Amino acid sequence: MGKAVMIQGTGSDVGKSLIVAGLCRAFVRRGLRVMPFKPQNMSNNAAVTADGGEIGRAQALQALACGVPPGVDMNPVLLKPESETGAQVVVQGKVAFRAQARAYAERKAELLAAVADSFTRLRNNADLVIVEGAGSPAETNLRANDIANMGFARALDVPVILMGDINRGGVIAQLAGHAAVMDQEDRAQVAAFAVNRFRGDVSLFDEGVADIERFTRWPSVGVIPWFAEASKLPAEDALGIASGGTGALKIAVPMLARIANFDDLDPLKLEPGVQVVMVPPGQALPGDAALVILPGSKSTTGDLAFLRAQGWDVDIAAHLRRGGHVLGICGGYQMLGRVVDDPDGVDGVAGSVAGLGHLDIHTTMRPVKRLGLVHGTMAGGQVPVSGYEIHMGHTTGIDTDRPLLHLDGRPDGATSADGQVSGTYLHGLFAHDAFRAAYLTRLGHQAGDLIYAQVVEDVLDRLAEHLEASMDLDAIAAIAR
Repeated sequence: MGKAVMIQGTGSDVGKSLIVAGLCRAFVRRGLRVMPFKPQNMSNNAAVTADGGEIGRAQALQALACGVPPGVDMNPVLLKPESETGAQVVVQGKVAFRAQARAYAERKAELLAAVADSFTRLRNNADLVIVEGAGSPAETNLRANDIANMGFARALDVPVILMGDINRGGVIAQLAGHAAVMDQEDRAQVAAFAVNRFRGDVSLFDEGVADIERFTRWPSVGVIPWFAEASKLPAEDALGIASGGTGALKIAVPMLARIANFDDLDPLKLEPGVQVVMVPPGQALPGDAALVILPGSKSTTGDLAFLRAQGWDVDIAAHLRRGGHVLGICGGYQMLGRVVDDPDGVDGVAGSVAGLGHLDIHTTMRPVKRLGLVHGTMAGGQVPVSGYEIHMGHTTGIDTDRPLLHLDGRPDGATSADGQVSGTYLHGLFAHDAFRAAYLTRLGHQAGDLIYAQVVEDVLDRLAEHLEASMDLDAIAAIAR
């Protein structure tokens, strides 16, 4: 059985996922067999595993950093928000139930067995398991039945390194405040702390480190300077969504309320000559965009209503009148059709909702989710493409006679008669360099020589080097048990 160490944070989006990925790669480079693990994740940015399950996108990136294929044991509980208070609950890769927040809180304890089962399997096949927490262990109102932070760490006796984010300000109070409000047993589970996202001369924070050590009685394992290339890696949290790239070809993406699998856009942000503009609620879609992408959504009908409330339906119609193009991916594809039927309420409230009407298709929601890694070609040619499917709808209609892709011997997606509008269920398609180049060529853009997978690998190596220089990895290895 291998050793384990857990990275917890003083809040959401303090960089836990990135640091875990970097530590995974750093210890792999030291010759260890490393596995990532996150007991409970909340994200609509999911990845599909080879065995047909789904996990958080961050754990798939961490698996890549470890040089191992992603598996459902790496993230045994995944919460996929469908509303402000409700979520779909995925357990060991499969949808288990849907629950409102209070009901889920009452059921967390029963999920600890599945979490422990997955963790033990990983630990039995690794030299080191690096665990990522969720949110903050100082949320005392959520401590009972916790499986994401200290509840897990103490149940499985995994030592914790608590990480604060100095870029937010108040990092001394972040860490000292955690020590003050955590109970004695939880506090004792913390073996050390780290400070993330420091800008400037790190030595200027030497007194700050000493103050944190004095207030908390925890030793430091490093102050991590800002890592500028983090934006080149897939983001998990919607808080991390940002525009990217520069160039003449502008792609506009409305930021839907339940946007999902938004890492589909990451390769486009790195493509030379391409600018991806993420349009927040309340702002109009830019009139000079060549392409509008409607991204995936965890709630197609809910986000259709949200899209209309922003006036984006009017913007899309005007964009098409100007000769622009529109691509819908998964939920965005469904929105482009004439109707979305949901007789069983699997996407929210049962009923039928009018789509945007730009594709002559009809989607019916079904309770069985389609999950899988797929390969194929762009329709009408031999351009290869690959990615994954993760959806609950079935789409038919006249425009499906003009599919965008052929996947594993079957047509996928649809294209309007004038060729301006298309859609697909395939996620990850732009990560395939040949497809991305061919698709951008249709828009009059000459693609560069970007090899996206190599960019990600190179950034992970540089992240590992960054952590080797700023963290005491020998101390971290000694903490693990």
